[in-house]
Amino acid sequence: MTTEKRRILTGITTSGTPHLGNYVGAIRPAIAASRDAGNESFYFLADYHALIKCDDAERIQRSTLEIAASWLACGLDPDKVFFYRQSDIPEIPELTWLLTCVTAKGLLNRAHAYKAAVDQNTSSGEDPDAGINAGLYMYPVLMAADILIFGANEVPVGRDQIQHIEMARDIAQRFNHMYGLGLLPDSLLTLPEAKVDENVATLPGTDGRKMSKSYDNTIPLWLPEKQLKKAIYNIVTDSSGPNEPKDPESSSLFAIFQAFANPEESSKMRRWFAEGVSWHFAKEACFQLLNRELEGPRDAYQAFIKNPSRIEDLLQAGASKARERSRPFMAKMRRAVGLRSLNTHPVQTSAGIKWSTNEVIQKTSTSFSPQLKSYREADGKFYFKLISGDGAVLLQSRAFDSPKDAGRLTAALIEAGGASSTVSELLLQSVPPGETPVTSTIVAALAQLKADKLAKERDKKV
Repeated sequence: MTTEKRRILTGITTSGTPHLGNYVGAIRPAIAASRDAGNESFYFLADYHALIKCDDAERIQRSTLEIAASWLACGLDPDKVFFYRQSDIPEIPELTWLLTCVTAKGLLNRAHAYKAAVDQNTSSGEDPDAGINAGLYMYPVLMAADILIFGANEVPVGRDQIQHIEMARDIAQRFNHMYGLGLLPDSLLTLPEAKVDENVATLPGTDGRKMSKSYDNTIPLWLPEKQLKKAIYNIVTDSSGPNEPKDPESSSLFAIFQAFANPEESSKMRRWFAEGVSWHFAKEACFQLLNRELEGPRDAYQAFIKNPSRIEDLLQAGASKARERSRPFMAKMRRAVGLRSLNTHPVQTSAGIKWSTNEVIQKTSTSFSPQLKSYREADGKFYFKLISGDGAVLLQSRAFDSPKDAGRLTAALIEAGGASSTVSELLLQSVPPGETPVTSTIVAALAQLKADKLAKERDKKV
């Protein structure tokens, strides 16, 4: 049986223009990961996070456009991933509040960014909290909500961001401990893991420090060819002249070259450094290498920038797709903490506590029952999907040429009900080749559907 796809989540704050460091450190490796069939990838524009450090509304809007266009120009396929704007998912701030109410203040006091701001104020003789807004203080909780709402298993980060993932785990564990035990057979919140890829480069800027908007030493990603060449030629180098050996390990130019080069090209440049290549020649080689990789995506980027409506449509479609996950998830979270309809009540079962409606509501509402839905897509094919009472998609079928073929399988699945061996055989006929979904939850849902069907038949006889 195949295992569930590993969920990977990445976000970029919309507070500035994308630069080479963003491309090498986040965009390029994330897009490569999105092409792995074993991954389910979530990419979002972190515009709520941008508000923490940027109060320029026009800049945030422009940055959102530029970053979205960058991802798309570099090859992100929105049909194969979840690509959305953070502020288009209202369940994220709602989850942030639920998590805030279980997060220890002491945990937030230890956050690196907050501590650094306090230390800087203290060393300057200022009040410790001078100029620090609550957004900076609560940043780790919002980041935890970004991750936990989609059950991310992995979050690719640099070493300076590992603490945030550890804090998300701490918050999730505390929530599970307070609200998860006995309510559901599985944990409410998935514990994420930080994924630090040592092979992903951290680029130095033009002055040798880490490339960062904070240091104003970035090279914008989509500079026109002539301006890109000028930026490369402005990279600070040492005073060694032609024919003098140069140290590649301390060279910002070599680090940038190596981030775009294949092993053979890197080896050749390393040899040239040892032989005393001139800085002019090395910079020209670096420019040619970068321009070769970026010139195609640069044209695509300009086309996207000129058509913001197209990007907006893609983001809205992405938000709709993401909310198919976030809405049922938050329904479960709300129920867990007690934000429930007064028509629901706990029922003790051998597996723990489950939530049910009273007898009157059961007869008039199916909101807590699984559903098996058949439909036709734009490709002319017929499909069906099994949806849990919480709204989660448990089974997505393959394409069928005839509605009768799909209908025969759905009828057979309901008839099989709780017979797991029969369901397993039917699932092999239902899903795309090579996929075999985990059947435990599916068997339970089908058993409920069969029970509902029998109950309706009994009602008709009466």
